[in-house]
Amino acid sequence: MAFFAYAELSHTFFKINFERRFLPLGGLISGFFGGLSGHQGAFRAAFLVRLGLPKEAFVATGVLLACIVDLSRLTVYAAHYIGAGLEENIPVVAAGIAAAFTGSFLGARLLRKVTYRTIQNSVAGLMMMIAIGLGIGLL
Repeated sequence: MAFFAYAELSHTFFKINFERRFLPLGGLISGFFGGLSGHQGAFRAAFLVRLGLPKEAFVATGVLLACIVDLSRLTVYAAHYIGAGLEENIPVVAAGIAAAFTGSFLGARLLRKVTYRTIQNSVAGLMMMIAIGLGIGLL
């Protein structure tokens, strides 16, 4: 993950753009490495940012893919944990849902004000933080 973050921040890698025909390969690579670390969204974002999509399309694609992945996860979780007495976690789930909607609301307004390079640097910086957290055993 640190390698992907470094590559994203490097000026040489910044000049590389992928053609759309490489989308399946990018999906395979990001899915594989995301499966190893559990951080598919970060890898997916690092690849999608190289496609040269408009920032609105970049964010929309990432959100749609995250929803598809999370919907499949929730289906599996629900099938395995129904009746396990998880009712005490409803406030945590409600807080997570509220945070997701708040983030979406604020993000939609901020998207018009940020540059694409800011998005790239944010993705790379957050990937590096995750890599450090994994490396020191915090995550």
